[in-house]
Amino acid sequence: MRLISICPSNTELVAYLGLTDHLVALDDYSDWPQEISHLPRLGPDLSINIDLLETYKPDLVLASLSVPGMEKNVDELKKRNIPHIVFHPQSFHDIAENIKTLGDLMGKEKETAQAIEAYQNTLHTYRQLAATIKKPKTVYFEWWPNPIFTPGKINWLTELSQLAGARNIFDDVSLASVQTTWEDVFNRNPEHICLSWVGVKQSRMKAEHVLKREHASNLLAVKNGHIHLLEESLFCRPSPRLLEGLKQLAHLLHPDLFPKANETKS
Repeated sequence: MRLISICPSNTELVAYLGLTDHLVALDDYSDWPQEISHLPRLGPDLSINIDLLETYKPDLVLASLSVPGMEKNVDELKKRNIPHIVFHPQSFHDIAENIKTLGDLMGKEKETAQAIEAYQNTLHTYRQLAATIKKPKTVYFEWWPNPIFTPGKINWLTELSQLAGARNIFDDVSLASVQTTWEDVFNRNPEHICLSWVGVKQSRMKAEHVLKREHASNLLAVKNGHIHLLEESLFCRPSPRLLEGLKQLAHLLHPDLFPKANETKS
């Protein structure tokens, strides 16, 4: 089957199943794994060149509503009767369902079952370790600095936080993504601040972005030097690579309990 993925999380889903040989074209932002770097590009994930996409004669196009604005591409795929599937994962369970759906469509039931088992085993291990923590750390994730966006209750990062022995300070807001203010963040006074700006390289984020904000020096996270610059691709994309983000965050918050990321396998 000739596959086209039009967002990074779906490309990573394909890679997790070992099916990258089936990919014939991608969106501009798919950057993992390295073996897909040579593939033709179809434009940014929100502005896919559908005319160009059609020339690759895909058997299946993988879209995702986890990318706000992807609806435009999906509508065009429908209009042209291009075979496609639309994922919309918001949790680790959803991602597992997406793995199964794609694997079964590709006729790889046995390999898919093995991949899901490995995925679930990792989650089980971290769930058990997190259950031993009596007082989870409070964490603030920042997806965008101005205006401030942060994940809410209906988001994989709230679940990831729990598995890492922490609590997302915005887990009381029943949204996937929350637009808020610095005053609101300040009043919630997190113990850890995690910057993971969507589409921004880790090297371009600095702790100073937080430190220059009003009264930032009074926050617990700042007083204790707990501002973390995270690789956004491991936290902002709903793919199996979130497991790597989980491992990194868990060890960062509880180094005596959770192993380093390179000591476990996804």
